[in-house]
Amino acid sequence: MKRFTDERDAGTRDEVWFVEHQPIYTLGLNADRSHVLAPGEIPLLQIDRGGQVTYHGPGQLVVYPLLDLRRLRISVRGLVQALEAAVIETVAAYGIEAYGRRDAPGVYVEGRKLAAVGLRIRRNCSYHGLAINVDMDLEPFGRINPCGFEDLEVTQLRQLSAISELARVRRDIEPQLKLGLDHFSAAS
Repeated sequence: MKRFTDERDAGTRDEVWFVEHQPIYTLGLNADRSHVLAPGEIPLLQIDRGGQVTYHGPGQLVVYPLLDLRRLRISVRGLVQALEAAVIETVAAYGIEAYGRRDAPGVYVEGRKLAAVGLRIRRNCSYHGLAINVDMDLEPFGRINPCGFEDLEVTQLRQLSAISELARVRRDIEPQLKLGLDHFSAAS
């Protein structure tokens, strides 16, 4: 992501990467390590995104929007809202009522976090992104204060619906990402 961002120019096409990671805790640039309570054998990696600590692991769909914000005419806040809206609209089709919070970026269902957002903007381009809990072991979240919030519960699609396939969520969220980016670039 960093290399792609460093090497891109005004003519480089934007890309969106969909990945699934092995178990790892990541800490944002200014993260407070006291939010890592008991990592155990799971590696801990300081990275250059915003936000505090989160967990990535199998069964979580991670979306990296590698976008030229200037060309898209979208603000950082607009990008966050577009990412949140894509998740909200996608899970609405599964019968789940979700929402974003301005004070704590991400997507929530009944106070529990379903998706986390953590971005880095450099040279007016975004990287890092969005992590959606689909069908994963949530126990590692209990060993941190997710996103820096004590007692924040996390949830996943498998607990909220019959949806458990990353491939389906990826297929369903792609058009919502496009719609959200179009909407918030016009509104930015």
